[in-house]
Parts: sequence; C-alpha cells; structure tokens
Amino acid sequence: MTIELTRPGIDLLGEAVGALRQWQREGTPFQLHPGDLGWFRRFGAEATTAAVRTWSRGGRILVVGLLDGPTLLRLTIAPDALQDEELAQRLVDDVSQPGRGVLPEGRVNIEAPSTAVVQDLLAAAGWATDEPWTPLRRDLTEPVLDPGVRVESVGPERAHEWAAVLRASFDGSTFTEDRWHAMAAGSPFHDACCLLGYDDRGHAVAAVTVWSAGPGRPGVLEPMGVHRDHRGRGHGRAITVAAAAALQELGSSSAIVCTPSSNVGAVATYVSAGFLPLPEVRDRYRAA
Repeated sequence: MTIELTRPGIDLLGEAVGALRQWQREGTPFQLHPGDLGWFRRFGAEATTAAVRTWSRGGRILVVGLLDGPTLLRLTIAPDALQDEELAQRLVDDVSQPGRGVLPEGRVNIEAPSTAVVQDLLAAAGWATDEPWTPLRRDLTEPVLDPGVRVESVGPERAHEWAAVLRASFDGSTFTEDRWHAMAAGSPFHDACCLLGYDDRGHAVAAVTVWSAGPGRPGVLEPMGVHRDHRGRGHGRAITVAAAAALQELGSSSAIVCTPSSNVGAVATYVSAGFLPLPEVRDRYRAA
C-alpha cells in the first residue's frame, strides 16, 4: 500500500496526538511525546497544525513529525514500524527533497528514535550526528517524597504569574499570559499540569509543566525553569520532585526529561531529583 505524507489540519490533529499517546511505552527510546505538541500549542492552533506532518499507510498513522522550528523535524515512529525499511526510505526521500514540504534547503536537523532503521538510512545518505542530549528518567512506581517547599498548581487566573517566572528562567523568552492560554486550549493539556514553586518568603521562583500520555505510560516535563534571580538554592530540584509527584498523580509510569549534555547544571539538577541518565541521543543533520 502507498505511504501518504499529509498535513493533518485542525480537524485531524487529534488523531496524531492519539497515535503519540499509544506509542509511549516503557523501555522504548526517547521520542516525540504528545506533550511536545502540547507545548508547541503555545503558538496557537493554526501554527501547531502547520508544523505537524504524518506518514500513513492504509489509513493508519505510522509516523508523526513536528517541525519544532523551520529547520528541525522531531519525529517518532509506531513501535512495530521502527524497522520498516520501505517507510524509512520514504522518510529519507521526503526530508531530503525541499519540494515535498517537510524541510527546506540548507542546514537542517532531524530527531528520530535511536533504534529506528531510518537512522541507518540517514547516515548512508550523508546525514551526520550533532551534539549529544541526555534523556533522564524517574520511575514512578514508588512514592515520591514531598519536595519540601510550597508548590501550587496553576490555573487560568494565575497564568500571568507562571508566564512571568518562565520568562525570567530563559534568556530571550517571549512567553506571555496569552501563550499560556493558547497552550491550555489544546487537547494535550487535558492531561497536563502547570506548577509554581515558592521560596520561604512567598516569591514564585520556579515553574514547570508536566504532560501525561495516559495511565501507565511515560510522562514528560516540558519546560522546567528557575527564575534567574533565585538560582543555586535548590529550587530546581524541588520543582522537579514536585513535577514527578504530579505525573504520578496523573497515573504516569515514569517521568522523562531531556536536556543538552553540555548543560551539566541541568543534568545535575535532574539527577538530584531522582532521575537517572539514559544513553545519550543525537540529532542528525544535513549541512547543506
């Protein structure tokens, strides 16, 4: 049967999110999560649908890709199709030809599951590996201890406060209250939770969003940040522990996060919160 590349559109985006939920399983490589689409939803419904690509065969979605920026395609593949060479070759063809509407000319990157055969075909086609990232995982089958600080769940009435902390956590961030509301309007947010952490003076100092893929499946943290004026005091560890507890309450089997390996401070923060590093992963890139 023919493999079909599509832009699902607003009416069919839920099918792509549903496929991503089903593909989240323990023991699988780090991969695109429905929470990644949920976080991208901060740019609005139209921007999100414009950034999604799906590859299907016989009416069944086999691959979901997110253009996380014009030159980065993050994709994942149905577990039973990871070694499908016909599908992998079609992916390589589509990402290599700008006219197919996936990636443009010039330097571009692809994130794909490390065990997928598409990795081998990309390498054979001259795609090199980029800088390493470190996935980290915390098992949630055991109780998560209290983070030791005040942490509160954030709803629409306090979106401005959450947005302010996030802006102060990342240089160049343009996150706004309106973007929080756009994010919260997306279907992935139905299984998500935003948290704010406070210091002993009552100042909001850390923010995180957690995304569940449903009971018994891995959940992710995206994003997590600590206010630049309150770093080095354990707030990152505390909000990360609180995030793990929130995912546990949502029924997640584990909590997953991924950060550049060069960000040794972030890796150390997640380890201090009970996360274990997994084997590094690397994007593939085409220089020209």
